[in-house]
Amino acid sequence: MSETTQNRAQVIGPGTAAPAPSADAAAEKRQRTRMLTVMLGAVFMALLDSTIVNVATPTIRTDLDATGSALQLIVSGYTIAYATLLVTGARLGARNGYRTMFLFGLTTFTVASLACGLASGSALLITARVAQGVGAAVMMPQIYSLIQLRFEGAARGRALSLYAATIGLGVVVGQVLGGLLVSADLFGTGWRPVFLINVPIGVVLVIAGLRVLPQGRPATPKRLDTPGLITLTAALLLLVVPLVMGHEQDWPVWMRVFLVASVPMFVVFGFVERAVARRGGAPLVPGRVLKTPGLAPGALSMFFAMAGYAGFLFSFSQHMQSGLGESATRTGLTFAPLAIGVATGSLTWQKVPERLHRPMIVTACAVAAVGYLGIGFDMRSGGHGGLALPVLQLVVGIGMGYITSPLLTVSLAKVLPADAADASGVMTTSAQIAQVLGIAAYGSVYLSGAGDYAPATSAHAIHVTAMLVVAGGLISGLAALKLPKAGRD
Repeated sequence: MSETTQNRAQVIGPGTAAPAPSADAAAEKRQRTRMLTVMLGAVFMALLDSTIVNVATPTIRTDLDATGSALQLIVSGYTIAYATLLVTGARLGARNGYRTMFLFGLTTFTVASLACGLASGSALLITARVAQGVGAAVMMPQIYSLIQLRFEGAARGRALSLYAATIGLGVVVGQVLGGLLVSADLFGTGWRPVFLINVPIGVVLVIAGLRVLPQGRPATPKRLDTPGLITLTAALLLLVVPLVMGHEQDWPVWMRVFLVASVPMFVVFGFVERAVARRGGAPLVPGRVLKTPGLAPGALSMFFAMAGYAGFLFSFSQHMQSGLGESATRTGLTFAPLAIGVATGSLTWQKVPERLHRPMIVTACAVAAVGYLGIGFDMRSGGHGGLALPVLQLVVGIGMGYITSPLLTVSLAKVLPADAADASGVMTTSAQIAQVLGIAAYGSVYLSGAGDYAPATSAHAIHVTAMLVVAGGLISGLAALKLPKAGRD
């Protein structure tokens, strides 16, 4: 036995000081830190772009003379491409290498951001926004997979916590930063900096990624499941497109047909996957992945939690700007306590003993529901909210921080390394589809009730929407009850 092996095999008795980390271990830790920094920078940029454009739409409409439909596609084109291609992006990573596909997605996103900032018309801007979504969909699943494969134990928990905190902050910061950039009108460029800001950041991240991301390809690359890719993409498009654009277009017949047709298409996808498995192929979503302890209930709990979170952010932002006439910047700053709460919960939940993780998640769902409930009743006082509003926002944020990060860790804890890409695709798609459905469902409730956006009417609509978000939060808690107990295989 070598000296190194002997040292690793020694048992440290009571009172014996643990040996100092070796130089190799310290270097590996620094390498993982740099890798995580690059990946979280990319996450932040992708999430930022899902909301940063919202506050720029009035300026874009004027500058490009965009129609209402074009403006809707400028906002939603990114989300549609992103949500429908996430599972495909995960499989491409398992086939071609996580590093390769991460850098490809990041480069595509950066180039598309430049195209967005330089677009001379609405058609070019829509095309570039879709390309941004494609880049994000290829890039994002690789982050889950790399964290699963390169981090272990407590380090993995910390990485996933930072990942969840970055998601929560990116969504909120996008609204604040978008308002600041548009208001600043840098060099007379109006709305363009909301996209161009990604270019220098993206270039730096690509260069850094080439240096710090681990090279190599999967030992056993997975084949593409072409029939599965086609049927799943079709099913998601049939579902997502009407939900994203339905309210704006007043639900034309073709959208209703698409929405109904999505149900049998998902059934077809299930049959296709079974057929692929019977032939000895590599189904896009292997049955054993869905049977992994904790994955299915974790994805369901994440779905309802993120749907409520996204729907609340959208509806409350609309209430502040359209109902109360607040500026985009002030609206974004209103969410600052929520962002602080998300970051606090995401970065501290690991101090809770592992045996309490499941009850902690269930309790956090209830805490977030209480926060939403309080905000709903607080809005009835006139729509502006009282002194309790920042505290209630903080309560919601802390609840979400203690939901999302531990859910990721617990749900993915028992996933086999070979299934990391597929599991990451399931969890990422669940979270993203939840946000689309949340904005569509809860947003439609608010928009239908807000009417002409009179302050009192808008406040009542927020109250009703908040009550429905509370119901979704309770369902999230019930699903979390099905998570495996700590230490249970």
